[in-house]
Amino acid sequence: MDTYSNLKNLGFSQYESACYMALVSNHPVNGSQLSKHSGIARSRIYDVLRNLISKGYVIEVNAGQYAPLPSDELVRRLKRSFGSNIEAFENQITVASQKDAFEFVWTITGYENVMEKAMEMIKTAEKEIYVRLFPKSYRHLDEYLTQADKRGVKIRYIAMGKVAKKFDIQVIHPDHEHLQQIIGGRSIEVITDKSEALVGIFETGKEDISAINWTRNRWFILANRDSLRHDFYHCFLEKILDKHQDLTDDEKRIYKIIKEDN
Repeated sequence: MDTYSNLKNLGFSQYESACYMALVSNHPVNGSQLSKHSGIARSRIYDVLRNLISKGYVIEVNAGQYAPLPSDELVRRLKRSFGSNIEAFENQITVASQKDAFEFVWTITGYENVMEKAMEMIKTAEKEIYVRLFPKSYRHLDEYLTQADKRGVKIRYIAMGKVAKKFDIQVIHPDHEHLQQIIGGRSIEVITDKSEALVGIFETGKEDISAINWTRNRWFILANRDSLRHDFYHCFLEKILDKHQDLTDDEKRIYKIIKEDN
């Protein structure tokens, strides 16, 4: 996104954006010079300058000579203004919002958008995070899961690939090698604090148009969290019944924690 578009998103008109940016790069200048530098017609430049002066973003330093508010001061003012406006809006919308008896299930599309939501959920988690991730998604979220682990959030991680053990409660899904082919893509499950769930499948070849579900619906969250808990049991049962191997002491410890993790 270019600078003019950024300023327009912050409340500047197209002409105000062009005028301010021209002044930042060359000042003080008179209206005629500014018209030439900004590409704004001389018949319009003084109206634009008057608007910017009234907002406090431009000053007339000498008769007919103009200079911009220093950029760092402009940024501070915009942050203060937008922060105040957002806080006021937050208070207004809280008062006005309908109290729903249920939560809808929303869809998010676009791989980066989904990763951004997952990062946000992990960064704000306070108690626990259940995750089932294929390696690509894990690489995107590893840093945030590690930070959550360090601040005391309980991580319950099911790896859909062979990765080194990093978290106390971690297993490798026994079907990870062929599950992607069976389900037609790479699944992602992130469930935080029993309050938010991000669940879906990035279909093979359709990552950026795959619809991933996000919700705060209590029953959806509990059902998917239980699905992940049962994946831990799946790991242990596969080892006992299919491989005819005993669980290690660490696996028995994890089994007990997951069993009691209601």
